[in-house]
Amino acid sequence: MQRTSHGRLAVFLIIALTGIGLYASAGYLKRKFAAPPPLSPEAMEMAALRSKIPNLQQYARIRGMESNLFFLVDMSLSSGRNRFFVFDAAKDSVIMSGLVTHGRCNEGWLAGRKYSNVLGSGCTSLGRFKIGGYYQGRFGLAYKLYGLDESNSNAYKRSVVLHAHKAVPEKEVDPLQICQSDGCPTVSPGFLKKLDRLLKEQKRPILMYIFES
Repeated sequence: MQRTSHGRLAVFLIIALTGIGLYASAGYLKRKFAAPPPLSPEAMEMAALRSKIPNLQQYARIRGMESNLFFLVDMSLSSGRNRFFVFDAAKDSVIMSGLVTHGRCNEGWLAGRKYSNVLGSGCTSLGRFKIGGYYQGRFGLAYKLYGLDESNSNAYKRSVVLHAHKAVPEKEVDPLQICQSDGCPTVSPGFLKKLDRLLKEQKRPILMYIFES
């Protein structure tokens, strides 16, 4: 009788431990194969920026331009958000960001987005730009821009330049929007000072890419 009790107890323990093991395994498998949590908007933006770097690096190397530092402007973001990013490929990170205008296309206020490469259009042009030399213009310090794609080949003729204006805030104002330009990527005075220091430290021209994700 005692042996039977011990046998039943052993069988019960085996069944109980097996059940616990199966339950634990099921939990592990559920965790292992569960869908990853959704990315935050900031993480999605960073992933979008990173995805553009390899092609830009290859393009820059072929043309003798700086291949680790890029100016990326995402026009799909609200103008009240930082959407001008300085991306350091060596660090695989954004080292600074700021506000930047888009062109109003000769309208009092442009709702949404329009792009053009036509002289006198007053619109932003998408594409890759080589940042050229600096000079003192109508709005103070400015950098010449040379369009490298068919979509922005008239940038120099259109006098589209990188410059600052006091109407552009130094910090984000989202969900509000900032002022609009006549096609120039216009930044705040403080941000241009940072970009100016960075540009003057480089031995090779920097590539700026204005895009809509």
